[in-house]
Amino acid sequence: MSARIRNNAVVTGVAGGPVVVLAHGFGCDQNMWRLVVPTLAGKCRVVLFDHVGMGGSDRTAWDVRRYASLDGYAADVLDLCRELDLRDVAFVGHSVSAMIGVLAAAAEPDRFAKLVLVTPSPRYVDDGDYRGGFSAADIDELLDSLESNYLGWSATMAPVIMGNPDRPELGEELTNSFCRTDPEVARVFARATFLSDNRADLERVTVPTLVLECAQDVIAPREVGAYVHSRVRGSRLVTLDATGHCPQLSAPEATAAAIVDFVVDSR
Repeated sequence: MSARIRNNAVVTGVAGGPVVVLAHGFGCDQNMWRLVVPTLAGKCRVVLFDHVGMGGSDRTAWDVRRYASLDGYAADVLDLCRELDLRDVAFVGHSVSAMIGVLAAAAEPDRFAKLVLVTPSPRYVDDGDYRGGFSAADIDELLDSLESNYLGWSATMAPVIMGNPDRPELGEELTNSFCRTDPEVARVFARATFLSDNRADLERVTVPTLVLECAQDVIAPREVGAYVHSRVRGSRLVTLDATGHCPQLSAPEATAAAIVDFVVDSR
């Protein structure tokens, strides 16, 4: 199957500009980038896509074995880059896609020029001196709730993940996005996301990297951003004056400006 069709890839923006690939997080699709795309498309060649099982991707391509770990999603990114002959890629990954980008860039570093890790977390579970923001019991409870009542979990968790309680429309949008995701796909992707440990993979990154965090984020607190910054050699850490885990929706202008500054203006 064509990777472009499988992942519902869309190419827009300036031909010949820096190539930016935008990758969405758990339970979402490429529409989550819509508020930053106009700014990026004015300066870059922008590639959007949906992870298999989400958005407009080809659901028949979903396979529980391939997507039980983040490696399957990273392989999809590389397939898409090869098929579209993308080189010198600036990969922008939100949330779990930040680690998917880390895995892809570690596997084929010559294909990537830069990484932008938006609210990344290499491990959600606390481990000794490492603070991921959740205990093992927290994650077990989260996964049990998701697996027993996915729609109820979505309605409860999406507003927490989004933050910004004074802007309930943002939480509603994320809830609706979660609810459009096939529960079977969501269960497998959630386990791949929340049980992953990619801390060692951070040291395999060899391309210039921007770590983009929010001032307040219950899913990836600032201790996590500091950890990622400390483990990726030569990385830059930028803290947005934003709340929640999805700054591309809650603070799109600041998010777009930070990406453009790193990808375009600092070339």
